[in-house]
Amino acid sequence: MKTLDRIPTGKIERASQLVRTGVKIGGNYAKYYGKKLVNPEHSRDELNEDNAGDIYDGLKSLKGSALKVAQMLSMEKNLLPNAYVEKFSLSQFSVPPLSAPLVRKTFKKYLDKYPEELFDTFERDSINAASIGQVHKATKDGKELAVKIQYPGVADSINSDLALVKPIATRMFNLQGKDSDKYFKEVEHKLVEETNYLLELGQSIEISSKCEHIPNLEFPEYYGHLSSERIITMDWMHGKHLSEFAKTDFEPELGNKLGQILWDFYMFQIHGLRKVHADPHPGNFLISDRETLIAIDFGCIKEIPDEFYVPYFELSKKENISNDSIFTEKLFQLEILTPTDSPEELKFFKELFKEMLTLFTSPFNGDLFDFGADAFWSKIANLSQRYSTDPQMRKMNGNRGSKHFLYMNRTFFGLFNLLHDLQAKVKVNNFRKYIA
Repeated sequence: MKTLDRIPTGKIERASQLVRTGVKIGGNYAKYYGKKLVNPEHSRDELNEDNAGDIYDGLKSLKGSALKVAQMLSMEKNLLPNAYVEKFSLSQFSVPPLSAPLVRKTFKKYLDKYPEELFDTFERDSINAASIGQVHKATKDGKELAVKIQYPGVADSINSDLALVKPIATRMFNLQGKDSDKYFKEVEHKLVEETNYLLELGQSIEISSKCEHIPNLEFPEYYGHLSSERIITMDWMHGKHLSEFAKTDFEPELGNKLGQILWDFYMFQIHGLRKVHADPHPGNFLISDRETLIAIDFGCIKEIPDEFYVPYFELSKKENISNDSIFTEKLFQLEILTPTDSPEELKFFKELFKEMLTLFTSPFNGDLFDFGADAFWSKIANLSQRYSTDPQMRKMNGNRGSKHFLYMNRTFFGLFNLLHDLQAKVKVNNFRKYIA
């Protein structure tokens, strides 16, 4: 794969790259409508594939926040055409890496030594390259190590990248007025945290030490003396990415076992630690030959404050959803309903969220849940399709809910998708035995 000797970091340079991408997309639409005139039955499949390819090609050279958006979108399997999901999923661990000279320059700047001075061996070609950093394999004192190096300029370009993305997101999600700023500030805050590898080092050590008692769950050891604000060193862990494992012919019992570990890991974090690994995509989990689950990459940790945690999980109980007084009270506490809403908005959003929450919280309201069941996912897909084309929805202000919904919903949606990939049946309350 071609390597990168530099990454655009200036606002104008990065914006120009996106403008060029926009021109290509315009050409794709012109081609599509031309073919549509000749053949009215011509489908959008080719258009989706062309657009997905051009958007991904434009983002992968920018890396950083722009590519992180593609990575997040790749998890929305029920909200995007398949062509986008397949192309954007490459951003999880398959994008052009930095060149060897740029890697050596990064080491010299942040650890004051070149990699060959720090390690017994260091592979100049990266093993994985993703949105914010790339991973190299190294050895030291007989240990195999994974060394993650952050791309230059990523931290400095977060604000300008989000400024470029904001107009698109505002139109896509019908966000109106200054209140939408709270969502963009939340994303910016988390992305800034993800670029602080010293923070990630501390989070990785904390989460792994507090969750190590969960059976069949493994974590790498982290090495502070070989890490810095832009470089982090940990044990090299052997296993298949969860997405690769999911394509193999594994036994249902193994899928259930791995799914239970994953579920218990997340529920323990949420209910026991009140903070959670909020980036549950397949590239962050490995399956070992010992049938254990390995969790890596703790750059994105979401803390869950009590004022959000309490009403959020009170609304996961079906008896509270069916009680109109309690349901309405919790919607106000979670900022889904607001004092300035019109009667029409109150009625519309109460009905919408009652239907959504009844479906999305169904895994919590029983002893066993089958995440491989097609019926559950068909209902989610149908609901997403119906409301994405609902003309009344477009008239409503989309500024709905606490800022904490962004990463909590992302966490659950990603977790549900991983459990679906494993075709797992999980014991919903099994995690409670791990909470003291």
